[in-house]
Amino acid sequence: MRDTILALKNLLFIVILLSAPFVCQADKKWAEDRSSKNIKHTHTPCQLNENETEVLNNDVLAVSAVPVFTNEDYSWRIKKLNEASPVQLDFNDIVKRYIDVYSVRHRDKTARILGLSEIYFPIFEEYLDKYDLPLELKYIAVIESALNPKARSRSGATGLWQFMYHASRMFDLKISSYVDERMDPVKSTDAACKYLQYLYRIFGDWQLAIAAYNGGPGVVRDAIKASGGKTNFWEIAAFLPDQTRTYVPAFIAVNYVMNYNQEHNIAPENMKFSYLKLSDVTVKEPLSLQTVSKELDISIADLRRLNPIYKLDFIPNSELPAKLTLPVDIALAYVEKESELYAAPKTKVLYHDIERNMSLTSGKKCIIHVVKAGEFFHKIAMKYACTSNNLKKWNKINGDVLHIGQKLKVWVPVSETSSSSQLGLKSTVDEFSMLTY
Repeated sequence: MRDTILALKNLLFIVILLSAPFVCQADKKWAEDRSSKNIKHTHTPCQLNENETEVLNNDVLAVSAVPVFTNEDYSWRIKKLNEASPVQLDFNDIVKRYIDVYSVRHRDKTARILGLSEIYFPIFEEYLDKYDLPLELKYIAVIESALNPKARSRSGATGLWQFMYHASRMFDLKISSYVDERMDPVKSTDAACKYLQYLYRIFGDWQLAIAAYNGGPGVVRDAIKASGGKTNFWEIAAFLPDQTRTYVPAFIAVNYVMNYNQEHNIAPENMKFSYLKLSDVTVKEPLSLQTVSKELDISIADLRRLNPIYKLDFIPNSELPAKLTLPVDIALAYVEKESELYAAPKTKVLYHDIERNMSLTSGKKCIIHVVKAGEFFHKIAMKYACTSNNLKKWNKINGDVLHIGQKLKVWVPVSETSSSSQLGLKSTVDEFSMLTY
C-alpha cells in the first residue's frame, strides 16, 4: 500500500514538472556557466519543498539530481531493512547525518563503492555464509576501506578490512618483504569473519560487536562498565571514543545507502572488472608481473589492482605456489604461455628508468599540495615519492624557497589518489567529528 502511494506521489510530481518546469536560480546560472565554460557539474540542486520530497522516477531525474526525503521515509526504509537483518538497525539523527555523508556530500564516491561492490561483495558473502554470520556485515569493509584493498590508514591499518601489522598475525595473515596478505581480498575476509565471530561470542549483540571491531573489545567493555552495566549501544555510546561512538551509526547509514542507492539517484560506477569475469591461475615458478603485463598485453596498473598482495610486482620462490588473479581471457592466455612466462629474463629496474617514470605525467593525476610551516622540497617529495626536481619542474620553480600556503601541483599515480581519498570512516574522521550526540 505504501509503495502504491509513493508511486502515485511520484507520478503526480512528474506531471507537475512536465506541465510547469522549474529550475532554481542557482541552477539556471550553473547551466549557463556550464554551457559557456564546459565545466564539470559541482553544484548541488535546490531542494524540493516539503510536499515534494518523494524520490522521482530515475528515468526523469537528471544524473546530478539529489532527491530529498523526510525522516518518515528514512525510518520506514530502515525498518524494512531491520526486519530482514539479525543486526539491529535503528534510525535517529546521527544515522541521518551519515546517510547525508554517503548520499549527498560524497555521492560520487558512493557510486564508485557501488561499482567495486560487484567485485568484492560476492567474496564477502561467501565467507560470511561460511561462518554463519549476517551478510550485512559486508558493509563494515565499506566503512573501513571504501572497498580499496590497498587502503592504508595513518596508523598503518591496511587492506579491505584494515588489519594492523601485529593483529594480522593472530589470523595467520602473512606479511613479508614481497607479500602482504592483509591486501588479499579472500584471506583478509576470512580473517575478518573469524574476528567478527569471536567478538559476537563475547558480547552476544551485533551492535556491540561492530563497535568492538573498530575500537577493540576492551574499549567496549570499559564503556559498559562506565555506564553502570548497560549493554545497549546507544546507552553506552557517550562512554566510547569518538570514532567508535560514530562507527555503528555509519554502519547503519552504509547499509541503508547501499540498498536504496536507486532511490537516491546514485548509479554504480562502471568498473573494468567484475567478480564473474575474473579467474585465478596458479603460479609455480618465480614470476614478474612486468613480464605478465608485457607478454599478455594487460596493463601493470590492472595487474596491481587485481593482485594487490604483491608489494614489489614479483612473486619469489619463497611464496610458491602462488595465486594470480586475471581477467578470464587473459587467464586462458596465461595457461597457454605459462612456460614462456617463466623462462622470460628477469629485468632489473634501472636508475634512469625510475627517474624517467617519476617525471612523467601521463597515466597520473594532478593533485594540489598546500605548503605548511616547516615544509621544504625534499620533505614534500618524500611524501609523494617523487624528487625535488620533479616538483620544481611541474611548478616552474627555479629556486629553493617555498612560502606557507603556496600551492604546488603534484603528479601521483591514480591508484594513490583513490587510496588517499577514501570514503572509509577512518580517513574522514575529521569531517565526521562534527557528528556528535
